[in-house]
Amino acid sequence: MNNNQIRLFVKIAETGSFTKAGLELNMTQPAVSRAISALETEMDVKLLLRDRRSGLMLTEVGKRVLILFREILSGFNKVEQEIAAEKGLEKGLIRIGAFPVAAAYFVPKMIRSIKSRYPGIEISVHEGSVAEVKEWLETRQIDVGLIIPPHEEFETLPLFREKLYAVLPGGHPLGQHQVIDVKDLEHEPMMICRAGYEPPVLDLFKRAGSELNVKYVVNSYNTALNMIQEGLAVGVLSQLSLLAPPDDVIIRELFPDAYRDVHLAVHSLEEASIAVRLLIDTALELFAEAGNLSPATNTVKE
Repeated sequence: MNNNQIRLFVKIAETGSFTKAGLELNMTQPAVSRAISALETEMDVKLLLRDRRSGLMLTEVGKRVLILFREILSGFNKVEQEIAAEKGLEKGLIRIGAFPVAAAYFVPKMIRSIKSRYPGIEISVHEGSVAEVKEWLETRQIDVGLIIPPHEEFETLPLFREKLYAVLPGGHPLGQHQVIDVKDLEHEPMMICRAGYEPPVLDLFKRAGSELNVKYVVNSYNTALNMIQEGLAVGVLSQLSLLAPPDDVIIRELFPDAYRDVHLAVHSLEEASIAVRLLIDTALELFAEAGNLSPATNTVKE
């Protein structure tokens, strides 16, 4: 077993294809097949299966080995970073995972700052749901994630707190109020967005002693905003998702106040690589001191 075989197996698992993995690593398909066959022979287990319907699949032992191989590659990366740092040349690869709003707002600023300070550091971005980001962290597919609590399985640092607002279709009667009591939303058809909104929204209605009448459940905050704009429901969304709201929606503060926390998460702060620690320090410098976002007048539409 060698470094190239390990990298190849991880790349095959992530691309789901011998051909794609070979192209990315500049290997012919016969060479890829020989390398994986040699790896399976040496380990005396089957790591990959071919299925006509599902395509390439990992065996159960292959799934466990994949996590270990990712840890090994992370170790190689750390060694390279330590050597580079000794020479005053910060370098390395950081794999960031984030849910859509966080990916749109935080990640570009983080990348720009890191690239300007440490041009030798490479960054790859994985965008998905909060649940997917947590899964990627668990399986070592990413090094650091932007997630929403709860997150007992990881070490985290609070990055940002954003306020939640009621979002109404234009002309909705409740739009006459500058602050909307959550109890007034009890009988309204509600739009719930899965992108990390469920826990704080459920907690909000629980604290207010109000029943949540869920009419629609969507994955994207953009979809939620468009459906609210069409008058299909009322929603509770975060400030970051309301930086560029569509026309004909009304945004109002809530009583009681509600917030959503965004955290940086890693498996272990102590074991994090030099590059990941630089990213964490940069992110905290950029965002943590900002606290929660105050309402911006240009995002509150009548």
